[in-house]
Amino acid sequence: MIRINLLPHREQKKAAHRLRFQLLLGATAVLSLLLLGAGYLALQHQIGGQETRNRFLQDEIGRLDRQIKDIGKLKRQRDDLLARKQLVERLQEGRNSAVHLFDQLLRQTPDGVYLKSFKQNGNQVVLVGYAQSGARVSNYMRQLGQSETFDAPVLVEVSSSVVNNQRVSAFTLNATMRQSPPAANKPAGATP
Repeated sequence: MIRINLLPHREQKKAAHRLRFQLLLGATAVLSLLLLGAGYLALQHQIGGQETRNRFLQDEIGRLDRQIKDIGKLKRQRDDLLARKQLVERLQEGRNSAVHLFDQLLRQTPDGVYLKSFKQNGNQVVLVGYAQSGARVSNYMRQLGQSETFDAPVLVEVSSSVVNNQRVSAFTLNATMRQSPPAANKPAGATP
């Protein structure tokens, strides 16, 4: 009988298998380290890119904030200028109102009625005067109520008195001045 010794052959196979396993294990470890390194470098690159974008956005936000502050200043300046313009327009409109008021008083005052004093406080007007009779006072109130300048005349007091040796009715009445329409709503060619 022939005897074959298989022990060294098995040992050699086990040694080759062990060597192959160790090489694969080493290659897998190296490949894993390479993949981890590549992943780390890729993440670092993305983080760096995102930080660059964040810095750019922060710079742009700061620039826009400065522009918003400038816009706020411009709006305040615009509002100040509009307020000044409106004040000038009101003064311009009111410039002729005294002349118009006296003209209307002259036109609405009938014969036999004399004004002693005139006082204006805002839109309220206080008229003090003399009339030859009480009927002339009521006629004067009616004419003031129908005028385009005065509204709602109210008789405060009527009393009898003697002026220049004549018996007259002294009166005091309050009236409200009507608001004139804005200049923009007036038709072209219209006079105040």
